Amino acid sequence: MARLADLGHDVVAMYLTRGEAGIRGKAADAAAEIRSAEAQEACKILKVRAIFAGQIDGGTEINSARYEAFAKMLLAEKPDLLFTQWPIDTHRDHRAASLLAFDAWHRAGQKFALYYFEVNAGSQTTMFRPTHYVDITSVEERKRAACMAHKSQDPQAFYGIHTLMHEFRGREHGCKFAEAFVHHNQSRVVGLP
Repeated sequence: MARLADLGHDVVAMYLTRGEAGIRGKAADAAAEIRSAEAQEACKILKVRAIFAGQIDGGTEINSARYEAFAKMLLAEKPDLLFTQWPIDTHRDHRAASLLAFDAWHRAGQKFALYYFEVNAGSQTTMFRPTHYVDITSVEERKRAACMAHKSQDPQAFYGIHTLMHEFRGREHGCKFAEAFVHHNQSRVVGLP
């Protein structure tokens, strides 16, 4: 996202929830307020815009009404390119986001490029076989800072997994740090930065 923003693209981070269930001991409203502010701060660091799809953390739903609402919000952004979570993931909310995004892409006539990303390879994302890579060496510090903005989520612990993923994908791609993606082979091909 940071690389695309730096190239002048209007980049939107669409959050499925506001993190209502994401802070132990906090009421849903209080957790949502904290986590939404953290998301806004992270987006500011990445130079992207945040929007929230209105589902509830830990209780996401996939049904006709949710498909309709998600597609309406996503398609209003008129995307050229969509990144979403790889659907084979242990986190229910990640799976829901992936399926909702796929449905919106399909509903739009597959007119924009669709790429899947990995979250925590091995512990959440499984069976992920990249087709494309992006060298993130120039923006890795900014990505790290954006992740650290999520203070309530113990970023020191989770970012270690990302560092290992970035280094491993960088070795595969021939650079210091990279992110990996799977291109949906029925979508347009868009050059990644």
